[in-house]
Formats: sequence, structure tokens, C-alpha cells
Amino acid sequence: MGSPRWKRLCLFLLLGLTFSVILYGHYTTTLDSSTGPRIASRGNPTKESFQHENMNPTKKKSSLCHWLLKSKVKMDPIFGKQFDFDIPVLIWEQHFTPETWDRLKEHNAPYGWRGLSYGVRLLNDSANGRLFAKTTPPNSCIRCAVVGNGGILNGSRQGKNIDAHDFVFRLNGAVIKGFEEDVGTKTSFYGFTVNTMKNSLIAYAEYGFTQIPQGKDVWYIFIPSDIRDYLMIKSAVLGIPVSEGYDKGDEPQKYFGSEASVGKFKLLHPEFLHYLTERFLRSEIMNTQFGHLYMPSTGALMLLTALHTCDQVSAYGFITENYRKFSDHYYDSEKKPLVFYANHDMLLESELWKRLHRIGIMKLYQQ
Repeated sequence: MGSPRWKRLCLFLLLGLTFSVILYGHYTTTLDSSTGPRIASRGNPTKESFQHENMNPTKKKSSLCHWLLKSKVKMDPIFGKQFDFDIPVLIWEQHFTPETWDRLKEHNAPYGWRGLSYGVRLLNDSANGRLFAKTTPPNSCIRCAVVGNGGILNGSRQGKNIDAHDFVFRLNGAVIKGFEEDVGTKTSFYGFTVNTMKNSLIAYAEYGFTQIPQGKDVWYIFIPSDIRDYLMIKSAVLGIPVSEGYDKGDEPQKYFGSEASVGKFKLLHPEFLHYLTERFLRSEIMNTQFGHLYMPSTGALMLLTALHTCDQVSAYGFITENYRKFSDHYYDSEKKPLVFYANHDMLLESELWKRLHRIGIMKLYQQ
């Protein structure tokens, strides 16, 4: 049977072994939970992982959310030099200094204020200077979906995934009615130039786009491509008809609603537009006879705006390598080829989205 002393020694050894196994199991579980997302993020996002991560809107936001975008940018040898997260995205009253005026008055829109008879002093609400409201928790993860109008979304059934994001950007002819299952219903920001907004209201009225998004939770992002954009935002803030220019007599209330206050309006900084063009989308078109017409597309500017302000960004309805499989727009009644105009370089944009997706800086919906 053995002595009592030997039995006690065996008992102590058994207890010690059991305790060690428990501690080791707890350690490996903790290690897996803390490093799992970081290790997973090193791989290239695939269509399957893209859909899986967005399928569950109630999933708890990762504490590494902020790391996924900005830190991936900093880790990349090329994008780490291209991105500048300190550049002002929006312009408002506090940016209107004599030095800013002297710089911008030398350049035409969209990159300057030449020919502009007034500044942006009317954008004097603090909400004009930031994209997201003050109520956003400082340590929260801001997840954004930017929804283009590409035909790839027809039949995609991505509506719930899109609406699960904290903020949803839409642009130009953002038809929703009848396509809710594919594109969702939520709109946080509507981005446009006055030209693209008005052309969309005319061109896509037959598809139901007779009014741009309105509501208390919708904000408007003006892209200052021309003097008419400044004239429209001035009239919208003051609540009066446009006083001069191409849109003279037009009433902004019919677009933005009669209750739209100054805080509803955001204006992209001309120097931000110049920075995006020079660093990300400097096209060979700029060296041709059409160079004066060129600027990145509305969708590209909205997506790059989100990439400079959100913690996670997902892009839907943007041009992909297999764009020929799909119609120009998701709401086309019959298949129409994507048209390439001289004022945009869609293939250059497509290459940029592919690279950003491959590295994991953003997620591009693909089929």
C-alpha cells in the first residue's frame, strides 16, 4: 500500500499536474482570442471572407478595427507614402484665412477659387468641419459602406450587409425603391456635384430617381467641381434662390428640403481634391487635349473620402476587372455597356480599388 508520506507526495504531484494543465489551457485560449483577428488580417480579403464578415450585423465590433485600415496603410511601402491622414478633408469657416485665399485664388475649380467672389464663411457651424457627429464615441469603430451604382449589384442581395454599416455613402443616381434587397435603404451621406445631381435627376427619373435622399439623418457632401457648386451651397445655406450663373433662380430647397440647416452641408476641401488627384488618380488624360476636363469620378472621390475618415470601408457597386459581365447600372432595365468618358479614367480607378482590396485597406464587393 505504501507509506502515508508517499501517498501525500503522489497527491501533491497529481494536483500540481492538474493545475498546470488548466493554466496552460487558459493561456492558449487567451492567446488565440487576442491574436486571432490580427493574424487573420494578414491574408488577402476574398469574396467569401468579405461576405462572411458583413453577414452578421449584430457581431461585436473588433477593438482592432482602427488598426485594420490606418495601420495597414502605414505598413504598406507604397500606400504608406501616398496617404496623408492629417490633410483637411472638408473646408469651413475656420479654414478661410488670408493665406488659404492667396493659395486657392490662383487655381481654377475644382482645385481652387479663381473667379470666386466670396469665400466659405457661411459654413460657420462646427458640423461643417467634420464628417461625423460629436456624439460618435471617441474609441468606437466607424464602419462605412460606399455604394456606387454599378450593375454588379443587380441581384447581389447585399442590402442588409450595406445597411449594417454605421454610415452609408451614396452618390449621383442612387435609386433605392425596388432594389432594397440589393442596395439597402440607409443613406447617411449623399455625394455629388451640382452637375451630376441634376443630370441624374433627369437621366434616371424613369427608374424612380426623382428626388435625392432626404431626412434628418442625411448629410450632403458637395464636390466643388465648378463655381456653380459654390453658388448652390451658398443659396442652400441662406435658403434663397441661386442669384447668378448657370443655375440662376433655382431653389435649393427642392433638392435638400425646406428644413435643411447649415450643419447639413459638407464641402470637400479644394486642396484635398488636388491631393487625391495627384497621389492616387493622376491619369494620362491630364496630358491630352481633354486634360482640362479630367477629374476623378464622383464615386472615386466619395470612396477616397471614406478611406480618409472611417475605420473600416467596404465598397459596393464599383468597377471591377470583370465589369463587362454587368450592365452600366444596377437599375438598368436591359444590359448596357459601361461608357468611358474623357473626363474620368475608370480603368485607373479600377486598378486602385483592386490594389486597396488586395492589401486589405478596404473591401471591394466582387462576383
